[in-house]
Amino acid sequence: MMRRRAFVLVCAFLPVIFLMTLNCKKESDGSRKTSATSAPSTTVRSGRGSPTRPLIGLTSVYQKPDRGGRATIRVNFDYVQSVVEAGGVPVILPVNGDRSTLKRYVGLLDGLVLVGGRDIPPSAYGEKPLPQVRSMPATRYEFERELISLWLDSDKPLLGICLGAQFANVVVGGTLIQDIPTQVGAKVVHRSRDIWTRHVIVIEPDSRLRKILDAERVVVNSGHHQAVKDPGKGLKVVARSLDGVIEALEATDERFCLLVQWHPERMSDPEHRKAIFGAMIKACKNSNRLATPSGLRQAPP
Repeated sequence: MMRRRAFVLVCAFLPVIFLMTLNCKKESDGSRKTSATSAPSTTVRSGRGSPTRPLIGLTSVYQKPDRGGRATIRVNFDYVQSVVEAGGVPVILPVNGDRSTLKRYVGLLDGLVLVGGRDIPPSAYGEKPLPQVRSMPATRYEFERELISLWLDSDKPLLGICLGAQFANVVVGGTLIQDIPTQVGAKVVHRSRDIWTRHVIVIEPDSRLRKILDAERVVVNSGHHQAVKDPGKGLKVVARSLDGVIEALEATDERFCLLVQWHPERMSDPEHRKAIFGAMIKACKNSNRLATPSGLRQAPP
């Protein structure tokens, strides 16, 4: 048991060690004088404009301490595989309350994927919770809220998935439907008893998502009971299901900020998966050419 716990703790902190090592190497490399006879570097570099494989942060699901007092984090391997498949280097981000660590994440990473999980506390968008709400632990909420705020200020590419899409929307002042069956109805089933189902979404013709998927109507997986109600500042609706529920948002400016309600990493169609994650990787590689300041900013308290 002790060996297993030690292994979990080591795995949790490997991404932090990896990022710190990259940063130290970057600072060391920057202090050396360039020689005309030096061989070109093939090292994967972090930060904006990485010439090879961009570093993509993956948020993690925090689980409260067990009876032994051990908290854990986890990330479904589908996210990791999808980033690698698209040409990125995945870095799992352990929940951490230290602001300097958060700033280090933002400074070193090229892109960020906000993963799924439990519900956002309705108090975050000025509402009282319905009985169907199952809020995430406060530890994850505080960490991810701060991370998203810092990330939006960085203007780097962002992909939000399911809860991740909802979370980004709330941070910029948007609101949520707390429970679709209760507040919208059952015309479209967004979550069945076995959690996952499928339904059609309709994509706006002038959207980035339409260009990425090259289709007006797409069948997506679905396993959520909440959704965006009011888009936050700097976001626009680009896809809905047939009952009118918002299924995707984008930034109103040119930056890459794609927020989808389904799980592209779990789509059985590999081309769909590669299209979504590939678009983000491409945006990371081109990010130095995106000079337009973002209109996405954290909502005032």
